[in-house]
Amino acid sequence: MNASPPEADAPYYRHQIFFCLNERKNGEDCCAQHGAQAGFDHCKQRIRDAGMAGPGQVRVNKAGCLDRCAGGPVAVVYPQGVWYAFVDQADIDDIVDSHLIGGKVVERLLLPASVGR
Repeated sequence: MNASPPEADAPYYRHQIFFCLNERKNGEDCCAQHGAQAGFDHCKQRIRDAGMAGPGQVRVNKAGCLDRCAGGPVAVVYPQGVWYAFVDQADIDDIVDSHLIGGKVVERLLLPASVGR
């Protein structure tokens, strides 16, 4: 069940989460080597199952390199700009339940600002 499009002064999506799915061909470490696609797929399915997909709600997006490879796999939630590092489906469940549905940041999964490529 999709909601109606948001009002003109509201953001089109309440949250967008971008998953780095980048794969480096030169052997450098990358999110694709650490289960990023599985995290993306699980998140997308959880949002669908919760009836939270669509305008005014949540959009789950694929991204190329987000340049935070050392923390990978990574995802970022907008419009807040909250960066997460995740390991498994339980981490994704926490991000979905707490942040994307409940509006509360998952502190234990925050990617430190100092982590880059």
